Amino acid sequence: MILVTGGAGFIGANFVLDWLAQSNEGVVNLDKLTYAGNPETLASLQDDPRHIFVRGDIGDAALLERLLAEHQPRAVINFAAESHVDRSIHGPGDFVQTNVVGTFRLLEAVRGYWSGLPAPQQQALRFLHVSTDEVYGTLTPAAAAFTEEHRYEPNSPYSASKAASDHLVRAWLHTYGLPVLTTNCSNNYGPYQFPEKLIPLMIIHALAGKPLPVYGDGMQVRDWLYVKDHCSAICRVLQAGRVGETYNIGGWNEKPNIEIVHTLCALLDELRPRADGQSYREQITYVTDRPGHDRRYAIDARKLERELGWKPAETFDSGIRKTVQWYLDNAAWVHNVQSGAYREWIQKHYGGTERAADKERA
Repeated sequence: MILVTGGAGFIGANFVLDWLAQSNEGVVNLDKLTYAGNPETLASLQDDPRHIFVRGDIGDAALLERLLAEHQPRAVINFAAESHVDRSIHGPGDFVQTNVVGTFRLLEAVRGYWSGLPAPQQQALRFLHVSTDEVYGTLTPAAAAFTEEHRYEPNSPYSASKAASDHLVRAWLHTYGLPVLTTNCSNNYGPYQFPEKLIPLMIIHALAGKPLPVYGDGMQVRDWLYVKDHCSAICRVLQAGRVGETYNIGGWNEKPNIEIVHTLCALLDELRPRADGQSYREQITYVTDRPGHDRRYAIDARKLERELGWKPAETFDSGIRKTVQWYLDNAAWVHNVQSGAYREWIQKHYGGTERAADKERA
């Protein structure tokens, strides 16, 4: 059994789905079900006894202690996080509460559980913390990509809160001996991504005939990682990563945002042409840049390839085509996540409580 936190969010849900498609080892899936946690993503697991879903907060120490004692997981993988930079600018408190205080509560609960295990299980347990390349700050156009040794220089409330959580994880290793691993990934894209992020936002706005808003000049550069490649990398780090190490996970796909938008428009022109015969590029609109917008991120993932033999399976061309096709083929999921219909499902099944101990099995 493994415990996954944030397993109804974009990356966490993809991880849970991929894990159970490849393994018979069960998953306890703890998620608070905030606006970006969507149980519809996990609908295929509804009758799967290997999947135990618990609605709850990683800041709830009593709940964490109960789940750890009851299920005795051999690993904890922490995806739970507030992750949208724009939201962090307008409301940083939630980011500090979840990403910093929540990670602290989770570390403490796992430390208490781990300290009571027999020696062999203590040695085998792993706490894998999933983080972001944004903790490293920004790069100039000619600078070398981020390595695991790069100095932390976060520039947004989101990245600062994730940097703080990374430091807590490191401290719990060096102070208490908790066997931790940390991964720092680049921008993810793929199925089930909440449409506040660039790629799904552009696809959905394009199809709806809405403007495609591009910040500033659109030349902010990001490294793009297909979400299922990210999930496979996490599995590999969990399997063979060295305790205490950090592993950068990237897709080797540095591209400016405006190029991403142009690529999406071209794919939609091919796969779902506009009725008037015009290109979706006609909908691109440049808007005022957001405060503190980092200019460039780039991940050097050679350590992960050198030590653990991992590299991404998807090119950007193959991954982005799969992503656009998924959004075209899953209009019902897109509609429900936009309309908030899935929130009605949460209310019906879980009420207004932050946990539902009597409804653990999804």
